[in-house]
Parts: sequence; structure tokens; C-alpha cells
Amino acid sequence: MIKGYQQKITELYEKIQEDEKKALRNRKEEIKLTVPKVMELDNEIQKLSISLPMSILRGIPEEELNAVRENITTLREKKYELLTANGYPMDYLTLHYQCTKCKDTGFIGNKKCSCYKSKLVKLYYQTSELENSLHNCNFKNFNINLFSSTYDNNHKYTQKKNMEMIYEFIIGGYLPNFEKSNTNLLFYGESGTGKTFLSWCIAKELLDKGYLVIYKTSDELIKDLRSIALENNSTLLDLLINCDLLIIDDLGAEQVTDFTTNELFNLINKKLLNNKKMLISTNLNLLEISNIYTTRLYSRLLGNFKLFKFYGDDVRIKLNISKKRL
Repeated sequence: MIKGYQQKITELYEKIQEDEKKALRNRKEEIKLTVPKVMELDNEIQKLSISLPMSILRGIPEEELNAVRENITTLREKKYELLTANGYPMDYLTLHYQCTKCKDTGFIGNKKCSCYKSKLVKLYYQTSELENSLHNCNFKNFNINLFSSTYDNNHKYTQKKNMEMIYEFIIGGYLPNFEKSNTNLLFYGESGTGKTFLSWCIAKELLDKGYLVIYKTSDELIKDLRSIALENNSTLLDLLINCDLLIIDDLGAEQVTDFTTNELFNLINKKLLNNKKMLISTNLNLLEISNIYTTRLYSRLLGNFKLFKFYGDDVRIKLNISKKRL
């Protein structure tokens, strides 16, 4: 999957470059017809610019070299004057890059440009299950009235009030401060109480702002970690560690073994060390987490994550009942 993304992005940059070269050729053909003198000046500038390095190698006196440089400058000024006088911008006969930082290559030196990351976000969004899921699961469709206003003996707040407080934290604190905050989230509690839905809402908001959000069920993540271990898939590892937010959904649903708990700990620990944020949701309660996973993994979750307990009626059942009544 990841290799496929890389190939597609490479092809995308190649197409961008080829399209702009074609557009430049068309612009030059246009200028030949409308302002031919501009092309004459442009050709002369190119000839002088090509001859200048050769003149330096041949040891031409500095005075003559400076005269050539001044001539190039004068010709450029005339070209720009002619272009603007005829309603064209000065850069009409140069390549127009979508990204001036990397010149549409995706790389600045050996490092990926920010535009590469943006394209990766868009491609991942379009080709993963995120696109379909986020069509309905977003804050616009968040309905607080689905949650119960009835008190029970086990909790201080009603289910509705609890969700209101979680919602206010996400909207008022977590998302606005996402860039400068290192807050990790652990959503835990009963099935059908809004954990996954709220995770999708957060993913949607951040993806729309250009952040790289990776969503994995715990079972999918374990498969990826196994691929990393067995196939030395460094590209996949880099993506999991360095994405802006890794969402691990349904922790505890995977087959728990020494390998899975160890690899899961290593990934979470690496992300914490790199200040890369995570959101983990689970149907397990805290006692069940401590019984299933190692002490050091449990310690990381309680010590480095902000915990939110979800409880109350199964909202999905309510939704299904309401749909059947329509």
C-alpha cells in the first residue's frame, strides 16, 4: 500500500512537470505570434548565458565578462518591458512552479518537501476507507441529543453531560492547539458510546487542515508491525511513527501475544519520544487493559495519555431503531 502511494506521488510530480513544460512551450508559441521581438531577445539572452561559462573557462578578461553580464541584464530589461507593455507578466516565459520551494520535485535536497506531505495526505484520504467513513462521521453530524440524560448510580454525570464535556475539550482545546500540543488521547469504555465516531470527527478536521492522519484498527496495525519486522519495511515504519496523528481503533480486539504487545509498546514509545500524537480507542476498561497488556505498556497509556471514559446507552442501537421508524 505505502509503496503504491510513493509510486503514485512520483507519477503525479512527473505529470505536473510535464504539464508545465507543455504550458511553457505554448506560451512561447503565443509570444512568437503576438510579440516576436520578445522571443528574439529571449534567444539572444540564452545564447549569451550559455557562452558566459565557456568564456570564463577560456580566461577572457574580467572587463569583457562584465560587459557580457551587463548586456544580458539590458536585454532582460527590454524583454520585461515589452512583455508588460503588451499585457503579459514578466515571468510569462519561465516555468511556473506549483511549489517554488522544491520546484515541483517533492524534495529539497534529500528531504521531502511540505507539498509532498500534502499530496500524501490527499492521496491517503482518497484511497483509504477514511473518505467514505468521514462523509457521514464528522462534527456536522454530531448529535448530542442521541446521548441519554438519565443519571445512573455509577457515574457523576449523565451520558449526555459526559459527552458534552468531551466534545468541548476536543473542539475548544485539543483541535485549536493541535500544532503546539503533545496531548495523546485514550478513549475507553463500552461499545456503541461514540468513541469511534468521535475519532472519525477528529480525523476529518485534521485531514482537512492538511495534517497526515493514519487510521488503523488494532488488528490492521499488528499486521503492519509484523510486515515491518519480517520485511524490514522502513517506509511503513516511518509513516506510522512520523504521521501527525495515529489513530488506533479497538485496542484489545487484536490477537494478543508477546510479539504484539512488545511491538505495540515499541511503536507507542517511539511516537512518544518523537512527540508524535496518538488517539487510541478501546472497549476495554482500565482494569482489563492492565490485565491484558504488560505493565510498561499500561504505564505509558496512563502516564502519557489524557483519558476519557465513555459510558451509557448504545447509541448505535438508538440510531438503528430511529431509522426503522422512518
